[in-house]
Amino acid sequence: MNLFSHKLLSISMVSGLVAILAACASGPASGPEPITLSAQGNFAAGGAVVKSDGVFDGQQLFDPQGQTLHGDHAMVFYQLPVDAKPYPLVFLHGAGQSANTWGTTPDGREGFQSYFLRHGYGTYLIDQPRRGRAGQSTVPGEVSAETNDQMWFNMFRMGQWPDFFDEVQFSRKPEALDQFFRQMTPNTGPFDEQVISDSVARVFARSGSGVLITHSQGGGPGWWTAIKTDGVRGIVAYEPGSGFVFPEGEVPDPMSSGTGELVATAVELEQFRKLTRIPIVIYYGDNIPTRPSDNPGQDNWRVRVQMAQLWVDTINQHGGDAQLVLLPDVGIEGNTHFPFSDLNSDQVAELLQQWLHNNQLDR
Repeated sequence: MNLFSHKLLSISMVSGLVAILAACASGPASGPEPITLSAQGNFAAGGAVVKSDGVFDGQQLFDPQGQTLHGDHAMVFYQLPVDAKPYPLVFLHGAGQSANTWGTTPDGREGFQSYFLRHGYGTYLIDQPRRGRAGQSTVPGEVSAETNDQMWFNMFRMGQWPDFFDEVQFSRKPEALDQFFRQMTPNTGPFDEQVISDSVARVFARSGSGVLITHSQGGGPGWWTAIKTDGVRGIVAYEPGSGFVFPEGEVPDPMSSGTGELVATAVELEQFRKLTRIPIVIYYGDNIPTRPSDNPGQDNWRVRVQMAQLWVDTINQHGGDAQLVLLPDVGIEGNTHFPFSDLNSDQVAELLQQWLHNNQLDR
């Protein structure tokens, strides 16, 4: 190879390297646009401090005497897009879950966190007290290691193990189900609606007024949060499963299903009236029977929907603005207990976005 051909080869190699770097910088042609943020971060909200009797002795480091423990707080990860809409979305997960439930879907797509950032909403993702990254509890609890994946599969209405429901909107790929099961995380202390709602109310003190979006077991603490702070401008509840509050004297009888009784809670009328001052919508997915079923994984949702309807009716009778929406009734079919994780999650998000617009919560 002569000197001239060597120079040509070097120029060719450099040109090729420049082309590769340019392609890497631009990313895949079909990929989503980058999300531009003005801020992001983490913080703890609420919580308590407990102290042992006595005086701390620096020579006896492992003696709890006189020492303190910080716990029972929520942990929050927030992201604010450039030119964010005025009301951020504050997300509270359900039973056995953490803030991860709002992130990447089990089948690998962008979840609600990214979807709503792309549409201009600030997002605040909560790990509730005594769960996930907020695991420091001020009271003892036992973390079990029960084998219960199949119970959750049935309870969350993916199907009846090992079979998925026909046309269900959850991915059939084994790796998606594996990712879903690995989202489960235990309580490190007793579940306490008041402890959780106290901390979530403190989240709104940091985020400012916004919309609270809850899932499943998070529904009960969600109602209490709106009772405790005026920062909640609206509530979106995906499949609340417990914790329904009614005015004293108007509490419905317990409802029985294949998994036990669903019991509502009495609150003072003035507390309840705070829920009538904001728009509220409740969404439930598919495969929920309207009559008693011998499949307990489905039957328990029958009574939860019935309780939710009574709750919505009571809110509206007291002058409120609440809706109960069954997704199949509006043409969105096949959803599990996790509609924001299902294959049609963007369609579910679009419905939420329309509700926000209709209630002037996007401007």
